[in-house]
Amino acid sequence: MTDATPHQTPAEPDQADAPRSDDKQGSAPKKRMNPRARFILRALLVVVLVIVAAWVLYYQFRGKYLESTNDAFVQADSVTVSSKVSGYVDQVLVADNQIVKAGQPLVRIDARDYSAQAAQAKAQIDAAAASEEAANAQLAEQQAAIAQAKAQLAAADEDARFATAEVERYTPLAASGAETRERLTTLHNQQAQARSTVAARRAALDAAQLRVRSLQAQVRQAQAQGETAKAQYDAASVNLGYTEIRASVDGRIGDKQVRVGQFVSPGTRMMTVVPTRFYVSANFKETQIGIMRIGQPAIIKVDALPGVEFHGHVESLSPGTGAQFSLLPPQNATGNFTKIVQRVPVRVAIDATPEETRAFVAGLSVTVEVNTIAAKDELRDLRERSSEANATRKEPQ
Repeated sequence: MTDATPHQTPAEPDQADAPRSDDKQGSAPKKRMNPRARFILRALLVVVLVIVAAWVLYYQFRGKYLESTNDAFVQADSVTVSSKVSGYVDQVLVADNQIVKAGQPLVRIDARDYSAQAAQAKAQIDAAAASEEAANAQLAEQQAAIAQAKAQLAAADEDARFATAEVERYTPLAASGAETRERLTTLHNQQAQARSTVAARRAALDAAQLRVRSLQAQVRQAQAQGETAKAQYDAASVNLGYTEIRASVDGRIGDKQVRVGQFVSPGTRMMTVVPTRFYVSANFKETQIGIMRIGQPAIIKVDALPGVEFHGHVESLSPGTGAQFSLLPPQNATGNFTKIVQRVPVRVAIDATPEETRAFVAGLSVTVEVNTIAAKDELRDLRERSSEANATRKEPQ
């Protein structure tokens, strides 16, 4: 019994000492932050605040006026090359992706049929010219015949006047018996014959003059036939020229489908000439074009050329959204209408030379950013007018 008590007594002081040790550790003073670390932390906080303030200022004075979209593509006004006449392709003078100049021959169609048509029309022109020349010669002859008829009529008139004068002179002599009645009768007969000759000559002159009108009509008819033949010749010459198809613009050949020996009809698509002058078609949201105006500067980034920026400017804005010009425009007058942000096509000109854009290909994806800050005053004035109008409507009557 006496041994148990001294065995338990040493354990009590150990249990009592444990809390004291914990109390000493809890009441020990905390170590203060290093002044250098405190300075770095405060400096970082100041830098963050400056960056945030700078970003807010930048956004308020410039950033909110920068409208960008990645729904944009490189475009070119491609020209579809097709035939205006039918025939078999005789030669294809260009290869795929070849660079061509305006006026350069691309395709030749067999021109023999059209050459024959042009020759036939030319022969008709010559025939009409010969007919006109013959009619003019006859007309000249008839003019001479008219002059002769006029001379003969003048002579007959002179004879008739002489015969009349003789009758008038011999009539009183025959009445007085100085001349015989037979002489007077003969003179009356000569007078009648002279008058008949005058009538005949005048009729011949009228006939000759009418013949002139007929010949003049023949000349006009020959001229009309010549003009018709010339029109046919011009049409045949045009068709003959269409057998050689030339490039209408500078560009590169794409989508070439024509082959030698192929029969083509008018309108048959042969190839496409893609101009080397490109532009960007950017589809901006309707919430982005409020103060977008023609001439505003733009920055263009092409996905195919990372790290390269091109400058441009807004060239034009579409008069309608893309949905309005689609094949089947949406009809929103229904009960299940869901509002969707519309897109407006904007044409952006690229302010770069063809050498700088030689890597461009129609259809490339780009990102466009337009700076609309130049029109901020318009937006402010519009808001002020709207506020004034609202205040006027709210005033009591």
